[in-house]
Amino acid sequence: MVLDKDTAKKTAELLLQINAIKLNPKNPFSWASGWKSPIYCDNRITLSFPPIRNFLRENMAKQIESEYGRPDVIAGVATGAIGIGMLVAESMGLPFVYVRPEPKKHGRGNQIEGFLDNGQNVVVVEDLISTGKSSLNAVKALKEAGANVKGMIAIFSYGFNIASENFEKEQVKLNTLSNYNFLLEQANETHYINETELETLKEWRENPAEWCV
Repeated sequence: MVLDKDTAKKTAELLLQINAIKLNPKNPFSWASGWKSPIYCDNRITLSFPPIRNFLRENMAKQIESEYGRPDVIAGVATGAIGIGMLVAESMGLPFVYVRPEPKKHGRGNQIEGFLDNGQNVVVVEDLISTGKSSLNAVKALKEAGANVKGMIAIFSYGFNIASENFEKEQVKLNTLSNYNFLLEQANETHYINETELETLKEWRENPAEWCV
């Protein structure tokens, strides 16, 4: 769910501006899943641009307070959301932990790094939502560690139906600063893409697993 249209459009504008999101319908990218995609998103690039990372930090902190109240801990999902999660925690004056995809195979075998007490209220910070599988894996680890997960906030979501279904199934509340629909709207309005490219991007969004140029 996107809370604020102006924030969503501004977020999309900034991500396009620094090529954190790249649109290339004519020469699609290959995802690790094997999908061909006319869009590639790497929100870690935002960390290299102080004004943009500050915008994201401030709006994520504001929306966390608005949607979930003030938690005890902010948790970032490794590795993409460690940076922005730490910035949000610092802004809110809160402790921070991060969650690995799986427990370490050496040392103490931690999956959650940092101090987390049983029963603490946690909001999870993500950089990007695709299917939601890795994000919800982090939520599961936090719950198994005794955390009360209030919800999740992310910078951007592709808005796949499978992600909505996964979050609903696990009863995890999600909101994002921006999403695919706002991205296309912004890209079209600013002539970042033409009408033909817009239609291609819309077609991909309907069935990304089967899409081809």
